Amino acid sequence: MTVLPQPQVGWEADWVREHLAGLFAGPDGASGRFRGGQSAADAALDGFDVRGYASRRNEVWPPGRRGASGLSPWIRHGLITLPRAWKHVDGGPARDVEKFRDELMWQEYARHLYARLGSGIGRPLRASQAPDRGSSPGQVIDREMACIDLVVGELEDDGWMVNQTRMWMASHWAVRHGAAWDRGELWMRRRLLDGSRAANAVGWQWTAGTATGKRYGFARGQVERRAPGICDGCALRHACPIERWPADDVPVRLDPDPRLRSDLDPGATAGPSAPEADGEPEAVWITAESLGDDDPALAAHPGLPAVFVFDEGYLRRLRPAPKRLIFIAECLSDLATRRPVEVHRGDPAQALAGRRVAATFTPVPGWRSRAREIAPVIVHPWPWLRRPGAGSVASFSAWRGGSSRLPRGTRRSRG
Repeated sequence: MTVLPQPQVGWEADWVREHLAGLFAGPDGASGRFRGGQSAADAALDGFDVRGYASRRNEVWPPGRRGASGLSPWIRHGLITLPRAWKHVDGGPARDVEKFRDELMWQEYARHLYARLGSGIGRPLRASQAPDRGSSPGQVIDREMACIDLVVGELEDDGWMVNQTRMWMASHWAVRHGAAWDRGELWMRRRLLDGSRAANAVGWQWTAGTATGKRYGFARGQVERRAPGICDGCALRHACPIERWPADDVPVRLDPDPRLRSDLDPGATAGPSAPEADGEPEAVWITAESLGDDDPALAAHPGLPAVFVFDEGYLRRLRPAPKRLIFIAECLSDLATRRPVEVHRGDPAQALAGRRVAATFTPVPGWRSRAREIAPVIVHPWPWLRRPGAGSVASFSAWRGGSSRLPRGTRRSRG
């Protein structure tokens, strides 16, 4: 167990290289576009105008045509909560607000699914995966293709992709090349600043057809429509490998996990609905999901130090890109301008052994297993948009049409 010095604003990349060596892999350097921290998150949200979102969110190139919010790295780390993002667009054009909130609900659905299934989210949900044809990442990621070069280049430079290109990449990987979707999901998650297991796995399963029974195809026509001009400069424009649609093998339906249909203990899935206390805390335990000032535990205990542990065992297994760790270090350096912050490297249970900590319930299996060991004296509720219930999460439509209370202004069905 190692106690680390606080990262300093502006020096986070050097700090990661010095103190987190051995826990990351890939090209060095911070994101070219996104900076971690509450200050950057607030500025990004304040600068987001929802007007035009519905018609432009799927545009890819040039960047000036895009309508994507670009808020996902801060949402994923709790710097912008889903309820706050929801409220931000109050009063905007109805069609744009509806579409933006629809995407927030998709994020919420993925969290509900992951909270209920845990590691089961990594197995096909409703249909079989196509036989793995053994394609390697090097075979899939052909950067002679201008469209793939654009997608991978942005991922390497910024640690981010628009939703449309995430689907392109997942389809190119799992549908056209027949490579295992879970290997592709891990490849992408390691590199994304917003690399949530919940949202990333659900997106890949949807594209590969294992969540729906219908695969999403990717071909040249989509590139020409969403990224006009990209094909013109492609070395393979006269021998395009994706000129035609990929073969559409029909996945075999599986007997789904019964937990997709119902949850026998929705209270355990959702966590407490009010703070559960068993003593007075001396610090607040925060994780990669709870780095923002609006985190319930941080907000409830403003005078206490925040404690963050870089989980060495987990990071050695994941081997994320340095950008992901730099983004977190930026969050910590920014937080340290407002309150004391302790940073550790090692096992969270060992780092917090014997300490009375407050924490926010977090709907991921890793947090729950660690919390059993750490035993926080106060656990605050997770800021759900819609608290999980016992009903079906077998599909987005089934979940959204359930009986649990929806946020104000949300429709009960999706086309």
